[in-house]
Amino acid sequence: MTDTPGWASPGSSEPPRDGARPPADAPAAVPGQSAPPHHAPPAWGTAPGAPQPPYGQQQPPYGQQPPYGPPGGQYGWGAPPSPKPGVIPLRPLGLGEILDGAVSTVRKHWRVALGLSFGVAVVQQGVALGAQLAIQGDTGELTPVLTSLVSLPLGWLLGVIASALLTMVVSRAVLGQSVTLKEAWRDARPRLFQLVGLTLLNGLIVGGIILLGFAPLIGYALAGDADPGTAFLLFLVGFLVALAALWIGVQLSLAAPALMLEKQGVIAALSRSRRLVSRSWWRIFGITLLSTAIAWIVSSVISTPFTVAGMVLGWGDLTSQIDAGDAASMPPALLVTVAIGGILSSTVTLPFTATVGVLLYVDQRIRREALDIELARAAGLSEHGGTGWGGQSGPAPAGH
Repeated sequence: MTDTPGWASPGSSEPPRDGARPPADAPAAVPGQSAPPHHAPPAWGTAPGAPQPPYGQQQPPYGQQPPYGPPGGQYGWGAPPSPKPGVIPLRPLGLGEILDGAVSTVRKHWRVALGLSFGVAVVQQGVALGAQLAIQGDTGELTPVLTSLVSLPLGWLLGVIASALLTMVVSRAVLGQSVTLKEAWRDARPRLFQLVGLTLLNGLIVGGIILLGFAPLIGYALAGDADPGTAFLLFLVGFLVALAALWIGVQLSLAAPALMLEKQGVIAALSRSRRLVSRSWWRIFGITLLSTAIAWIVSSVISTPFTVAGMVLGWGDLTSQIDAGDAASMPPALLVTVAIGGILSSTVTLPFTATVGVLLYVDQRIRREALDIELARAAGLSEHGGTGWGGQSGPAPAGH
């Protein structure tokens, strides 16, 4: 087991164990103990010579089976529920459990999750708003481009840092442990430079493939006198290449959690993600797409009233600008209200989407490498063979 908070060393050399792992709700075997004996279902009623129940307990009425579940702390016929020390049950997760785990993480650790995303959103929107107010009206139609060149690099960097810290928050939330912003920063800081490099490389790979696919169409259009049929064929080529870039992007989507939680290098993390996503591409793509759509809907619901209010407040300025022939700049009231809506929407959606990505990584490792057993041990669940960290009972100490 590594000294990363809450995670075991990856079983990279092991083949996928999807078909070989025990049932999701079966109790984990405890090292050093033999397998529990198999008990045949009890007969109907009370057979002669059958063992009597302990004093104070009654046999079920004739014709009824004993109830399922754990009577008196011992498991009956039914399989025991999976352990859930934190925000998710320690077994392969369904779609609803992943989404619910993301919401539960934000709700239970709202001070860190929402506080972090709020700070990032304030800086992002503040820089963009300042750039817009500073250069609007002086650069005409180039104003949006120049604003993006000023605000996007800083916003991207802050987003990478926020994702790193939220990954550490999720790693503790899975074990049912609390975490402060200081602890999350301490755990994530040694890997930040590698995460920045990984994110850049990932973007260059996907973006470079897309640009390469549409390069013939761009060159043909710039040459002038373009034939519509030829342009359509070149567009079709670019679209197919973009689909290939999407496939590669999903293959590499779990690299960031692998780098942060397994202390992988950049190239090793990319290869690790590819192995974890293998044979689960459609599932990971669908869950990612659904979570992104949910975040977009929530963001629209939050930000739309502020946009409408800004248009109402700045309608007079916008009308005067249109009458004067200057419609390139936006009224300051609209810019400010849009920025406020963007801050509030990003505060809610950023931790949700980041948490879904980490839980997808956890789910794949549970399915492929039985990580649930290691997590149960790390959470100090003795009934699953857990002795805590370093042979001590109880939850893992911070920073290990």
